[in-house]
Amino acid sequence: MKIKRLILIILTIVAIAFISFSLISSVTQPQIQNRLELYQTNLLLHAGEWEPKDLDSKNFNLASETLIGNNSSQAGLIQYKNARNFAQKQLEKQENKLQILSLEEGITAQTQKFNDNVNQLKSLINEFDINIGILQVQNNQINSARENWQNLTKSKTASQPLGETAKVLIEIWGTPAKILPDAESLIQQNLDGWFRYHALKELYKLQEREEALGELHNQEQEIAKQAVLKLAIVAGVPGIGLVFGVGLLIFLGVQWLILGKKSVLLKNADLPWEVSWNGETILQVFVVGFFLVGQIIVPLGLEIFKSFTNLQSAMMGVRVQAGYILGTYVLFSLGGFLVLYLSLKSFFPFSEGWFKFDLRGDWFFWGLGGYFVALPMVILISLINQQLWQGQGGSNPILPIALNGQDGLALALFFITASIAAPVFEEVMFRGFLLPSLTKYMPIWGAIIASGFLFAIAHLNISEVLPLAVLGIILGVVYTRSRNLLSSMLLHSLWNSGTLLSLYVLGSGNS
Repeated sequence: MKIKRLILIILTIVAIAFISFSLISSVTQPQIQNRLELYQTNLLLHAGEWEPKDLDSKNFNLASETLIGNNSSQAGLIQYKNARNFAQKQLEKQENKLQILSLEEGITAQTQKFNDNVNQLKSLINEFDINIGILQVQNNQINSARENWQNLTKSKTASQPLGETAKVLIEIWGTPAKILPDAESLIQQNLDGWFRYHALKELYKLQEREEALGELHNQEQEIAKQAVLKLAIVAGVPGIGLVFGVGLLIFLGVQWLILGKKSVLLKNADLPWEVSWNGETILQVFVVGFFLVGQIIVPLGLEIFKSFTNLQSAMMGVRVQAGYILGTYVLFSLGGFLVLYLSLKSFFPFSEGWFKFDLRGDWFFWGLGGYFVALPMVILISLINQQLWQGQGGSNPILPIALNGQDGLALALFFITASIAAPVFEEVMFRGFLLPSLTKYMPIWGAIIASGFLFAIAHLNISEVLPLAVLGIILGVVYTRSRNLLSSMLLHSLWNSGTLLSLYVLGSGNS
């Protein structure tokens, strides 16, 4: 056996072990979806306060019910209770693990990490409880709200300011109502957004401060107006695309039933590629280009760089983090492309159809159409997936940073990473190289499915495997039908851009 082949076998085994470990580890990591749902709930609560004076009331009510619903505070109460229940389950799991580790190992770095997680979850649950109380008041459940806040005042895990704020709320909505000292400052400091607005509104009513009440109302109306616009972007625009995508799917299905192999959906479906290399070359590109370069060489090089420059992740601002992520991805991509080039240079020139970039033709319509088709299919799988994983399974690490990074330059850097660099690199590797290479060993439809699942697994988050596999399969269909990498790159870019836009809008509504 050649040394090169032996090294490749060893690296393949290590890569499979690493990927398996990463997927298993992601099982216990929270998804960003839970945070997104709460962020959207906060927008709904603000939007429910909007009282436009210059719109036809009948048309406004119809549009409002479609976008916001009949009772935003009731929907918000359900969502916050669900989030609280999920956090409680997570807390119980973390406490059990902490107890087991403490008995087995004593105080270690790992037990300290679990202890920090436990404290963070307790703090989060306390914040949920105080907000749930305000939502209960809005739904005429005042006794339940007072009981919630009373428990907070007795809780050993609640911070003193939060406990004092709970006492203020108990008295504001008491019978008779009372105003405690520092009530306004405690509300301002310890409540956010819609919850702060409603607590201050009740306080100003009790204090009979009409001018402050009017100013507060005007401020909330401006926020509510912006919230409606943001909801229209994050819910309305995808909703329109969803409807169009369902219509397009029906059209393509009917055309396929009528025209069979002559339908648009089956264009180039059986047209093979001429593959000159074997499975060893495929493994070499992905094991060396993806695993060795992406998971060992680039991260190790960056860690050495950080140690020399004393650059710590916790010290990075959002702009530095965004630039660091872009730089990391560019280095990873260049390394992957170099491995791809070195692996295939002995097979130059390629036969027709390989790595095709052609600005002519119908690539734009394939990419755009593929995006609309992907919307309903991926959303459906994602809804099923959420029920399966119940908020766990991990998420792309870029997403939380992008959600919290309300900075124009940082957003531009995230956009370059997610909407330009990632589509170019991943489409060349997965659709341009892997999918056609697999057709040497399986039919085209099999290569589409296999490359789609490998594309999903490469993201190393187990909860994202099914949705990303569906997206990868659609990307494969678009590429095999158009035979132009620009089409799948466009679809990929549109998908990532839509995700980034939603994150930015939701984050700006909760900053």
